Amino acid sequence: MPLTEPYDDHLPQEDPVALDGALGNPDDNVVTDTSGASGPTTTGDGPAAEPEPTLPESVRQRIVTLTAAVLPTLPTDEVPVPLRRVAKFAPNRRARLGAPVIAAQLTADPLFRQRVTARVLADAGDLGAAVVEGTAPAAADPVEVAALAYLARPRGWRELIDASGAAVRAEADSAVVAELVREAEQRATRAEHDRAVARVEAEKLRDELARVREELGQLREESRQVARTLRETQARERKATELLATERGRAARASADVDAELRRARARLAEAEAAAGVARASAKEARSVDDARLWLLLETIGQAAVGLRRELALDPVDKLPADFVADAFAEQPGTAPAGPAARARDTDDPARLDQLLALPRAHLVVDGYNVTKRGFGEMSLEQQRKRLITGLGGIAAQTGDEVTVVFDGAERMHGLPPAPRGVRVLFSRKGETADELIRRLVRAEPAGRPVVVVSSDREVADGVRRHGAYPLGADSLLRRLARS
Repeated sequence: MPLTEPYDDHLPQEDPVALDGALGNPDDNVVTDTSGASGPTTTGDGPAAEPEPTLPESVRQRIVTLTAAVLPTLPTDEVPVPLRRVAKFAPNRRARLGAPVIAAQLTADPLFRQRVTARVLADAGDLGAAVVEGTAPAAADPVEVAALAYLARPRGWRELIDASGAAVRAEADSAVVAELVREAEQRATRAEHDRAVARVEAEKLRDELARVREELGQLREESRQVARTLRETQARERKATELLATERGRAARASADVDAELRRARARLAEAEAAAGVARASAKEARSVDDARLWLLLETIGQAAVGLRRELALDPVDKLPADFVADAFAEQPGTAPAGPAARARDTDDPARLDQLLALPRAHLVVDGYNVTKRGFGEMSLEQQRKRLITGLGGIAAQTGDEVTVVFDGAERMHGLPPAPRGVRVLFSRKGETADELIRRLVRAEPAGRPVVVVSSDREVADGVRRHGAYPLGADSLLRRLARS
């Protein structure tokens, strides 16, 4: 039987030898040409040798191990070409990875096997001498004896291998029997343990049965008490049923009285609705008159406003209230807050921003970094400012509203692109934050003008709400910019 080991892609490929014939060549005198020529060459015209004996697995492994151990000690010219790379392997990898090539060379190259045998027998000492003489000490390891006999091949070496194989199989059988005996002892121990556990469980079950019987007696007594209670309850139920029938009669009479009263109330309601219809018609006619009067009043006020503007020679202004704050906010950080107005109302509706921007002359104030760091914080500050200002320019162009964006900064940033038409860009000065500047912008607006402040800062939202502005979260503006 051949030596079998896992194939290694790193082993030399010059001499492919079929592993089915490794350590099992029927002719000991066959020599394989290591230069790559295939085909056996006989050393004489002697009779054909007997086939290789069947080797136990342990014997095959021991032969490969002995050969791998002496392989590095051979001169390089005595090592077959396919084994020269194997000889350079580490000792633990040499026997494991080079097993197929070593087995093939031992089978195909008698000269190599003799060189290996000489060194193995020298290392074996007395045991090697005894094997060469065709005897095996009784105390010797049968696997070692069989491996040495295979390599040295003295007279009667096949009988030594057969005897060693029988000894190995006997040891294996003894180990199996010992394992079976050990398992039987373990099963007996477990069975004894299970019997002890069963006895303990039986005692517990008997105690449990006594307790259950006691509880059963208690339950029977409770059942008798419940039965008595049930009979008393049924008697009370019959009395309650009689009382219920009496009350139902009274309820029927009361219901009839209520129905009669309801019919009378419906009649009165019909009369009231008729009177209300007449009143609505009169109110509609009166409202038409009032609308005409109101239109005439508004027309008069409009003409009066035009005349007053002409009388006072008021030209259109070049600056808005926020422009005055942008010019003077650093010099007047402590301006007293204006009184709260009633024009603000908080809302989380994303469409609320569009509704507020649709109001006439609306002013949109944006907390710059609060919005940019929430929407696109992965960018640099310069890219954040540029992206936000560009988006606000689109909103200003679409709505025509006044737009102011405020950034924190000790001094005005240099190198900013020109702001789009309708967008005012402000930076807070040293000693003042953007939140304070936003509140100053809101206070500067006249009462009645819609001012929308976009910031997710709760303190900013509460502050501008007290001054009548409409606070909205940063997400509403980010969604509006994404939609643009």
